[in-house]
Amino acid sequence: MQTLQLECNTLDELPRCARELLKFAGDQRIMLFYGEMGAGKTTLIRSICQELRVTGPVSSPTFALVNEYDSPAGPVFHFDCYRLKNEQEAYDIGMEEYFDSGCYCLVEWPEKIEGLLPEQHIKIVLTSDKNLRKIKLRNFT
Repeated sequence: MQTLQLECNTLDELPRCARELLKFAGDQRIMLFYGEMGAGKTTLIRSICQELRVTGPVSSPTFALVNEYDSPAGPVFHFDCYRLKNEQEAYDIGMEEYFDSGCYCLVEWPEKIEGLLPEQHIKIVLTSDKNLRKIKLRNFT
């Protein structure tokens, strides 16, 4: 299991962190984002999508559960599981099929669907201390 820790002091550093995260992930396309409310999960996902050259706006799919974005690398799926009441809701929208698609799957609040998560993924834990954001990456392959 590989690990990496990144630090971002300002929003200007997010593109660098996103590039390093994508480099660390390699071919792994399932990324799980853990962190308290306001830790910067959606903001980091926006930077990752910019690095993937996603066309169109990137926003949290809080009510839709999943947003699909177009990129030269193929579809990018952005999930927000915060409002899910149980894993069955994620199962009902076909979450497992998304994970099996080979496309980028960026999942906020994955702890809500632990039983559906694939074994192979990148775990991204965000913490903040004043202006410093720490991003801890762990590759489960």
